[in-house]
Amino acid sequence: MTETVYLRPIALAESPQGEAGDAVRLGGSLAWASRFALIRRKDGRVVARQRLDVSEVPAAIAALPDALAMEAQAQWRDLARPHAPLSCGPRVLRFDQPLVMGILNVTPDSFSDGGKFLDKPDAAIEHGHAMLEAGAALIDVGGESTRPGAAAVWEGDEERRIVPVIERLATAGAAISIDSRRASVIGAALSAGGHIVNDVSAMRHDPRTVELVAQSGAPVVLMHAPGDDGDLHADGVYRDVVLDVFDALRERRDAALAAGIAREKILLDPGIGFGKNLAENLALINAMPLLHALGQPILFAASRKRLIGALAGEVAAHKRMPGSLTLALKAADAGSHMVRVHDVPETVQALQVWRGLRDAALTDFSQIVD
Repeated sequence: MTETVYLRPIALAESPQGEAGDAVRLGGSLAWASRFALIRRKDGRVVARQRLDVSEVPAAIAALPDALAMEAQAQWRDLARPHAPLSCGPRVLRFDQPLVMGILNVTPDSFSDGGKFLDKPDAAIEHGHAMLEAGAALIDVGGESTRPGAAAVWEGDEERRIVPVIERLATAGAAISIDSRRASVIGAALSAGGHIVNDVSAMRHDPRTVELVAQSGAPVVLMHAPGDDGDLHADGVYRDVVLDVFDALRERRDAALAAGIAREKILLDPGIGFGKNLAENLALINAMPLLHALGQPILFAASRKRLIGALAGEVAAHKRMPGSLTLALKAADAGSHMVRVHDVPETVQALQVWRGLRDAALTDFSQIVD
């Protein structure tokens, strides 16, 4: 039987000192963990779970069978792995506090802002500049909707939509990510001045993408989605959504590494809303700290998504900003390194206040510790 192991943070702290003593800083972020669950499962079923203080973790790992001990030790090391900055043209992205990625959809049918910027390059550029001025670290430009039931887009149309926008934003010095899963579109967008590949299929949709990304040296975001090819939302059946998503992201990370993509160039996204029901999305959000055990920066993307409407009286997508802010702050608490959002000024302000509170907690704590 196949057995796997997971080291999940289960108690977060506001400082390097948790209730049980020393705490682990998660992924170089402003989140610390003081207690952990060491989880084992066989053939998809959880068979053991230990609750551990920080000081108890090394001994619990050492007591595991050799193969499991090696994996658990790697996760323990990766939980505390800081992440190197990414250079994006004239901008540098640092992962020691949450960054904001602004969404710029040049599509007719995106679930929240479809048609707003399609065939309106001046309006798209103006919106991109406004997000940058409001504090976005980078702009995510996409020309294909990936909402459930969205119509397929010919790659020539997708390229036509996004390349002129990327060219003009790059000229203005913006850091740009490319929201696409087609190698030809990604290649054109990188040539136009894009910096980061944001592939919602985790490079499964187009087999040419892996080689392209490896050869270009561009950073890549690998997102979890259960479906393949045309429908990324299909086949969302899980034994344990948290551990299944962890396993899937680990597999895609390892595939990227095997293809020659540098570890410091890989970011991971749990794919909130993609092939997951409300309960599964909530479970995944509450378990976000576990993803630090994969040793990569975490992108969190839940802005205006369906789960907010499901929890808030079926409010329309364009009225989901308060819920989006709540989820962005939840992601920051979990140590997420970047949040992808529609409402940039409001999210930046919320995170500035969050950062002030976190800094004050650290300062207050330092004054009472020898």
